[in-house]
Amino acid sequence: MPLGPKFYFKLQRIKAELRRYFGPKEESYDTSYRMCPSCRALIGRKASTCPMCGVRIGGARSRRSATPGRVMGGVIPVPSTANSVVIGFTIIMYAVSWILTARAASAALQSTPALGGISAGVLAELGAKGPWIFAGQYWRLVTAIFLHAGLIHIGFNLWCLFDVGPMVESLFCGSKYIVLYLTTGVFGFIVSALWAPFGVSIGASGAIMGLIGILIGSSFHLGTMGKDLRRQLWRWVIYIAIFGLLPWFAVDNAAHFGGFISGLLLGYLVSTGEPQTRGSENLWSTLAIISVLVIAGSFALMALNLTGGLR
Repeated sequence: MPLGPKFYFKLQRIKAELRRYFGPKEESYDTSYRMCPSCRALIGRKASTCPMCGVRIGGARSRRSATPGRVMGGVIPVPSTANSVVIGFTIIMYAVSWILTARAASAALQSTPALGGISAGVLAELGAKGPWIFAGQYWRLVTAIFLHAGLIHIGFNLWCLFDVGPMVESLFCGSKYIVLYLTTGVFGFIVSALWAPFGVSIGASGAIMGLIGILIGSSFHLGTMGKDLRRQLWRWVIYIAIFGLLPWFAVDNAAHFGGFISGLLLGYLVSTGEPQTRGSENLWSTLAIISVLVIAGSFALMALNLTGGLR
């Protein structure tokens, strides 16, 4: 299947990110250029008019920048816009969880848990997935995505989000990313709730597995390049699956499976790139706004539940 130049460069960027962990390093394409949206010619990133076709071009948005910037000597990639919001909100919720845990420990004249641990009671009150879902607290399917049990837990998930998030957002777009992230995360916890109704769990790993599934699903439309991309991604899936089977870690494998399968289907069904028509653009923008409102509404219901205690 022939690929357009614009899509080809996006795919090359994703493959370069994967090879950074699983293969030899390769020099990436020149990031000082971008593509004219009209004639597809490569032009300078700061050009306001295409020298090939004469079409006036607006400034390049940060999401369209080439390989994401890096900090700390290239160890951590700077995430793209929608992914930055997800990461920022996840960190905020961890900070809130830790503050509440510290206050509870202080009131009980106890020390706070080691390694930034969050108490089970705080996690339950802030919206962990658990048996309360079957009592009508469906908002927990959303709030649980943004909660973490400690520094190691959130650190591992943020590391994955820093790497996988920009790949998915670059391949699709910001509005699609928000919808896909929320959908796969929620579906992961639905599967978890059905598999273990009385189990309590939290974390972004179900949504992260969903992002990996999205990349694999979309790769089936890329011919030979897709096979190479899948080969790199399947290694990541295997590593996470092995980690989930280790007995000394409490991993919600059902949420991982649910997120991954839903991501696989969405990646195959949802078209890559930005919406190509005005109607499609309006649809995805509306879905993204609804997703944000669902997240905000879920945490509002969590806050209301705090005043009355768990029921």
